[in-house]
Order: sequence, then C-alpha cells, then structure tokens
Amino acid sequence: MAGRKGAARAERLQDVAWGVNDRLGSTEFLRRNLRKAFPKHWSFLLGEIALYSFIVLLITGVYLTLFFRPGGMTVVYGGSYAPLRGIRMSEAYESTVHLSFDVRGGLLMRQIHHWAANLFLAAISIHLMRIFFTGAFRKPREINWLIGVTLFGLALAEGFAGYSLPDDLLSGTGLRIMQGIVLSIPLIGTYASLWVFGGEFPASETFIPRLFTVHILLVPALLLVLITAHLMILWHQTHTIWPARGRRERAVTGEPTFPSFAAQSAAYFLYTFGVLALLATVAQINPIWLYGPYEPDQVSTGSQPDWYVGFLEGSLRIMPPASTTLFGHTVSWNVLLPAVVLPGVFLTLIALYPFVERWATGDERLHHLLDRPRNAATRTAIGAAVIAWYGNLWAAGGNDVISEVFHIRLFWTTWFFRVGFFLAPLLAFTVARRVCLSLQRRDLDKREEGVESGLVSLTPDGGFTERHERPSADERALLRTRRPGELVAPYPHHVIPLPTPDRARTQIRTRVNRFYLNYQSEADGGGQGDLSHDSHRDGE
Repeated sequence: MAGRKGAARAERLQDVAWGVNDRLGSTEFLRRNLRKAFPKHWSFLLGEIALYSFIVLLITGVYLTLFFRPGGMTVVYGGSYAPLRGIRMSEAYESTVHLSFDVRGGLLMRQIHHWAANLFLAAISIHLMRIFFTGAFRKPREINWLIGVTLFGLALAEGFAGYSLPDDLLSGTGLRIMQGIVLSIPLIGTYASLWVFGGEFPASETFIPRLFTVHILLVPALLLVLITAHLMILWHQTHTIWPARGRRERAVTGEPTFPSFAAQSAAYFLYTFGVLALLATVAQINPIWLYGPYEPDQVSTGSQPDWYVGFLEGSLRIMPPASTTLFGHTVSWNVLLPAVVLPGVFLTLIALYPFVERWATGDERLHHLLDRPRNAATRTAIGAAVIAWYGNLWAAGGNDVISEVFHIRLFWTTWFFRVGFFLAPLLAFTVARRVCLSLQRRDLDKREEGVESGLVSLTPDGGFTERHERPSADERALLRTRRPGELVAPYPHHVIPLPTPDRARTQIRTRVNRFYLNYQSEADGGGQGDLSHDSHRDGE
C-alpha cells in the first residue's frame, strides 16, 4: 500500500514538472545555461570578489541594523567602556559603542562590515582597471562598463554614509568637510546644505535618521538592481577570453557553469568571507571609542578618511586659496574645483571612455577576445597616467602625516603634490607607452629570430653564436599582434583646404586616431602590427 502511494506521488510530481516545462520551457533553459562556459583565468575572479563582498555587507548589515539606533538625541553614556562613562553623546554614537562592547559578536560584525566595505570598493576599482587595460569594455559591453562606473560612484557614496553613521569625532569631521563642499556650489549651496542636513550643521537629530535610511535602503537597493542588471547582461553576452591558439573573437571557451564553476564560486565565496573574518579578528579598524563623540569645536589630530575618499582629501589640501565675489555672492574656487568639479569630470570621463576610443579608432566590431595591454600602448599609457594622477592626490591627502613622519616641511610636501598633479601623469604616460612599445619589439624579435635557448655553438671561423629555437605554437599565437593596420586613418587631402567644420572634425579625428594606433615610427610592427610584413606568418 505504501509503495503504491509513493509511486502515485512520484507520478504526480513528474506530471507537475512536465506541465511546468511545457508552459515555461524550463528544461531547455536549464540545459542551455548550465552548460554555459566560464573562463578559468584568475583575473576574472576580481569581479566576483566585489560580488561576494557585497553579499557579506548585506548579511552583516542586517545584523548591525538590529542594534544600531539612528538617533541624534543627546544621552549620557553609562555602559561598560569606562573612559566614556558620564560623557554626553548622540544616541547613534552610544549605540555603536554599546554594539562594540556589550553585544555578543557585535565588534566582530562591525569590523567584518567595515573591512567588507573597503574590499568591495577595492575589488570594484581593480576589476574596472582589468576591464580597461584589456579592452573588455569594447562593443558589445559598453552598457556594462557604464553600470560598473555607476556602481563605483554609488559604492563611494555608500561607504562614506556608513562611515559617517556612528557620529564619532572622525566621521563628524568628514561630514563637516562634506557640508563645506555642498556650500561651495554657487547659488544653490546654502539651500542644498539646509535640505541635506535638515537645518544648520550638525543638525544630528534630523540628519542621522536620514543618512541611515539612505545607507540601509536607498543606495543598497540601487546597488542591488545594478548588480543584477550587470550579471544578467554578462550572462547574455558571455565573458571575454584571453588570446591563445585557436581562440577567435566570436567563440568563448571555458568550464561549464555546473558543476565546475558553481563549485568554484561557492568555495571562493567562503574564502572571501573567511579572509574578511580573519581581518576583523586580527586587524582593528575604525575604533570609534578612541575618537570620542563628535563636537563641532573639536577635531582629531592627523585625521584621515577611508582610503577611497582620500583623493578628494588630497585635492582639497593642495588647491591654492582662490575665490571670486560676483553680485554679492562669493564663489570659493578652492573648494568648488577640487571637490565638486574634479570628481564629477573624473567619473564622467571614465564613463565615456569606451565611446571616445571607439570614435578615435573607428572600431565597430564585436570583441570577445581581450587585448594584451602591451598591444594597446596608448590605452595602457592613459590608464597608467590616471593611476599616477589618482595616486598623487591620494598621497596628498596625508601630506601632514608625511611631513611629520619624514620631518619634511608641510609647505614642501604641498608643493611637491601640486607639481605632481600635472607632472606625474605625463611621466607615467611616457614611461608606460615606451615600455609597451619595447615589449612589442621583443615580441617581434621572438617571432623573427626565435627564443634564446642558452646553447652556444662554435662557428667554423672560430666565433661563438647562440642558438635560437622556434617559439611554440601557443607562444606564436600570443606574440601575434591583434590590432589591424586598416584601422589607422590616412591623413585627409583636400584640394581646396577651406576651414569648414566637417574638415576640421576630420583632421582632429585623424590625428586622434593616429595618436591611438600608429606606432610605426617608433616600433616596427608595434601596436596594430605591420600586416604586410606579418601576414605570411598568420598561418603558422
């Protein structure tokens, strides 16, 4: 009897499964997607670190929300941390100290959450750099690049909001700087500050609940939507792959989603969580009980923000004093330019770069095969210049600490970083481009002369020569450059050189195109490759 009932139940479940499949096509969907190929190269895991860090942020954030009180009302601390007893502070700060010392696992969760926020932004930054230097943003992936840059901007805002919630002296100083930045916006700055803070700064009773809502609801929802869209587009377009023998632009190879990639992803998530837990256990971060509650008339000595907003701190520190009074209104250029205009232009240029490169090169093809950074020398040099520029500003954010530790005058460090703002990217661009071209020459020599074997032979005339061996087929596939020469635009020749707008645009685009692609004057076969010289080897 029991056997017949079990068989009947199994038949009903099978009927339900087939009924769902008939209506939704689930079997075909699962078969197609479970066999989807994912590349095995380690660099593709950088984006996964960001995803797993975000998951850890959500898990730990839910836990912290249960104990944090986002209130600005003043209370007197009477908890277990003796140095703060009897001190007046906001509810937000008091609940954070209580969470750190009196809630079981509270400090561990706080530190995991903070380390995960830092890792989340670091992983996004490195992931964007990997995509940039390998050309993974090219058609058809421009939309995902825009989503990635937007995620980076939102992550900056989310990290700053979470860092500011405890209302300690360090984060309060950061909020005071933010209010000054908002006030520097011409015409609307005062109104925007009153609207954001709910009154005159600090206005804790109004502002902290608003910031809490933004931090746990608004920005995380936007991040979740954009991450989902990013993954859906990635799943539809498939991954890019590194060049190798037999690989083509329209074919992606790798391991299937199930079971290989699924098992690796699960293990990698556990590794990420484990590393964050280890960091939270052995490396202290953001000890707000040492800073004390925020007071408008106090500031921490040697205060530094989290690393991801350090470049804004640096830009503010090295900007010379400058202001203009127009019609009774003062425009503070020393705040507006470095803290409002500069980051806005920076993020906008990053977002638009794929379209600028496509316009410059005229490359409208689909790309699933990545560039080796050396084979796109100008792009690599631009990336190196941006990193040097950003690093200069980031270091400038600690010019006072550098001055104290190395016993250098603060005036000298300030001027050093001011000069570096312009000189560092130029030097980085020049050096990186020359290095890429040198690596291209070496690749060309390997293809023409072979690989050094280390074996020396005696020649009939009494001399010595080193024997070179033919590169393997895999090495030859990597050594062949992959930027076609036909993308290099010829200089336009006008019979009557009238300065019309169309001709001016053509001249500009031609020069930008050659700036990107034409390296023949510097390296034979560099960059886009000398196809006439190299085409007979393509079949090797």
